[in-house]
Amino acid sequence: MAETTTIARPAPYLEAAGQTYLDLLTKKTGQAPTAAELQAMSPQIAGQNVFTQQAQQQAASQAGLGALTFDPTTGAVTGAGQGTGIAGYQPFLQQAQQYSGPQAYQQFMSPYQQDVISTTLSEFDRQRQIAQQQIGAQAIQQGAFGGAREGIQQAEFSAQSLQDRAALEAQLRQQGFQQANILAAQAFGQQGQLASLQPTLAAQQVQQLGAAGTQNLAYQQAVLDAQRQAAQFQYQEPYTRLQSLGAGITGLISGYPQPGFQQTTTPSQQGGPLSSALSAAAGVYGLGTLFGR
Repeated sequence: MAETTTIARPAPYLEAAGQTYLDLLTKKTGQAPTAAELQAMSPQIAGQNVFTQQAQQQAASQAGLGALTFDPTTGAVTGAGQGTGIAGYQPFLQQAQQYSGPQAYQQFMSPYQQDVISTTLSEFDRQRQIAQQQIGAQAIQQGAFGGAREGIQQAEFSAQSLQDRAALEAQLRQQGFQQANILAAQAFGQQGQLASLQPTLAAQQVQQLGAAGTQNLAYQQAVLDAQRQAAQFQYQEPYTRLQSLGAGITGLISGYPQPGFQQTTTPSQQGGPLSSALSAAAGVYGLGTLFGR
């Protein structure tokens, strides 16, 4: 005797759509992303750029270090060569040392000082000779030429002339010495100012290069992030379409109930009570679970 079993199933076109969706979803989820896709979707860090590397190199040189070596992939510093060990400002300090001490004035003595002294003393001698001749002329006028009084005046005049000449020469040399000391002190101060100014200027240049490097690094990182987002979007796009398809099928099943239909089976078609139960459960609950029923 034939047995009639009534199974509540969606309309055939919805059941076919659900099966198609299930096949597509199973196929897509069974495909693991390739190594290239994983690499493209993985976070990446932008490498150091030439501006940052130059800033680091200048900072190292300022500290007396040698040439830096950079990783060819990341651009990060991997080592530093042997430098001079002399900081950027040290040459100015070393030069300043030459302008200090008791002998520092010598390099600032005027090369024309001796010429000035000789010329001045020659003029002094000429004026003294004129004055000495006036003593003789006065003695003749007074009728005392060649006398003891004239001899005393001539001796005193000569002695005073020698004393004045020595004092004049000493004064000229003292002036040259003082002027040389003043110039040495000025040079010492100038080198000290340069030693103070040099690190400031070097730091400003390093800061400017670093700022340019930071801006460039931010741009490079933004490009890498955008590429990663594009790769993720490209990989997720089929899933997004599948989600839209599944949501549309589920909406049709839940919002527009479709009439079921009867399926008649004969004992010869049945595989036994257990087979019938499994077949019915697969029909009712399989697609129902998939589409939210």
